[in-house]
Amino acid sequence: PSHCRRKGRGEEASGSVVWRGSLGVALQFPDELLADAVEVAGRMEAETGAEMYVLGDTTYGSCCVDEVAAEHVGAEAVLHYGPACLSPCRKLPVLHIFGRQPLDIGRCTEAFRELYPEQQSCVVVLYDVVYAHAMGELEQQLCPEYPNIIFSRLVCGDPPDPTVPGEERKFGRQFLVEAARGLQDYAMFYVGAEGLALTSFMLTWNCCPFSSFSPTTGCGRRETLNVNRALMRRLYLVERARDASVVGILVGTLGVAGYLTVLQHLRQLLCRAGKRSYTLAVGKPNPAKLANFLEVDIFVLVACAQNSLLDSSDFYRPVVTPYELELACNPAREWTGNYLTDFRDLLPGACAHVELPPAVPAEEAVPDVSLITGKMCATHLCGPPTSQLPPSTTLACRDQTRALAEISPAASFLESRSWRGLEQQLGQTPVSKAVQGRRGIAIAYEDEGCEQP
Repeated sequence: PSHCRRKGRGEEASGSVVWRGSLGVALQFPDELLADAVEVAGRMEAETGAEMYVLGDTTYGSCCVDEVAAEHVGAEAVLHYGPACLSPCRKLPVLHIFGRQPLDIGRCTEAFRELYPEQQSCVVVLYDVVYAHAMGELEQQLCPEYPNIIFSRLVCGDPPDPTVPGEERKFGRQFLVEAARGLQDYAMFYVGAEGLALTSFMLTWNCCPFSSFSPTTGCGRRETLNVNRALMRRLYLVERARDASVVGILVGTLGVAGYLTVLQHLRQLLCRAGKRSYTLAVGKPNPAKLANFLEVDIFVLVACAQNSLLDSSDFYRPVVTPYELELACNPAREWTGNYLTDFRDLLPGACAHVELPPAVPAEEAVPDVSLITGKMCATHLCGPPTSQLPPSTTLACRDQTRALAEISPAASFLESRSWRGLEQQLGQTPVSKAVQGRRGIAIAYEDEGCEQP
């Protein structure tokens, strides 16, 4: 049997396709599983009768469902293989086949007991999705000894059922917490390798002590990542975003539900903050791509919760998250210690949405001083853009702010450059008449003699 059938859920996938009656199904594989794609697609077609399309080399991240590529082939459903961020999709139904990586239950149980010798400890167990198949056995080993332990449950998409009291949902996981406590009152135990998922968990629940168990090495440890230092770095990027005049909005996903809404929200926020914004779709961001946009002072990445924290130390300009941009541009949003990586939490109706305050007249605005450059900068919000009146020279409104001219960020950047392109030298270059040029193709022009062999 193939790697995917041995470590996946082939029978469940086939049953789901038959139950939905799908005529075309997209099979999305990460790079490490593409070798099994042909065999899996062949077996799925033989068992279901549906037409299978293999998707590989995703535009952004393999953890997200490539819904755009699936729509290009006319697929009615998607089977996503491998690790996943569990972000809800916009249109197509999705079945996740996480795979089943081996986990030594006995060694993991011993590591947990060593890290938490007190049996009354309040601990939440997090895990990589490839170890979800083993969590039931691990729960049977630990729950009789630790009455205050909580195992997170994977939730794919946004279930329509109402949440029960004490239920919290984050990162595609469900937590049933006692009413008198919150997740911030628990310690976190993570089963999986070090990576972006663990970093996102630690920044989000930065008040919780973390420990982890690596199934590869079979060792447990207390995480020593300096969360405060990481948060200081992120807050420094907030100050950089506050000083920026031109912001590039990077589209890092086309399949996560709500990405169009958050793009519009960021454009409105930047417009109210008096900043120029450009929306860029460049695929997977890297330093070489973003270095082509010299006019941009800072980038904001709209991606899934797992890929939002991009390490931009090698980039020419820093890259921030939508939450960090809101901290910089929305005066009503204050730093509370809770870090958000899911951009859907910022949208209207979400748990962390903060309305923009009313506009402040320019003559009443209090200027601020940049903590990085030491220059004066405006932090108030402008009014929403209004329709421009037709030009007229009969009457003109007096400018109450006594402004002499408007400053264009693009023009200011061009003025600051030492080289601005070839000089036009107007009036100095003699005008020449148009003359007939050469005719033909480069291999043989008409005015060239034909060479005899």
